[in-house]
Amino acid sequence: MSAGERIELSGWLTPAQLALFDAMHVADRRHGLDVVADLRAAGAVDLDLLLAGLLHDCGKGRRVRLAHRMAWSVGQRYGAWMWRATGHLPTFRTGLAGLHDHARRSAELAAGAGCTARTVELIRNQEAPTEDAGRLLLAADEAN
Repeated sequence: MSAGERIELSGWLTPAQLALFDAMHVADRRHGLDVVADLRAAGAVDLDLLLAGLLHDCGKGRRVRLAHRMAWSVGQRYGAWMWRATGHLPTFRTGLAGLHDHARRSAELAAGAGCTARTVELIRNQEAPTEDAGRLLLAADEAN
């Protein structure tokens, strides 16, 4: 993250939200910043949406590694057999569980950091959006 990005975040996040962002894995922080950049490039100015874009993966935690992310992506593409096949490997059961439940956990963490109910719901429903803003979030997430 650049110094400019850090300064910008300090201007629109509360201290609790910034702490939640800082607690995220570095890959998830970069991804969140990229999602926000895509949303803004599409003309989004809705703070709830931008905050959801930034924090939507905060529930993954730091224990989710690249190998877990790869196994999860392959499983999404080709089926749950991939998760069953890798679930017996060391750390994979907890890593895959973290990815499976991350939307719910991310929403809970966002609520705990003082995000609005709408931001929390955008995060909770990130994989099955219930409103147009959620569909924008999903598109930006998938593009990054």
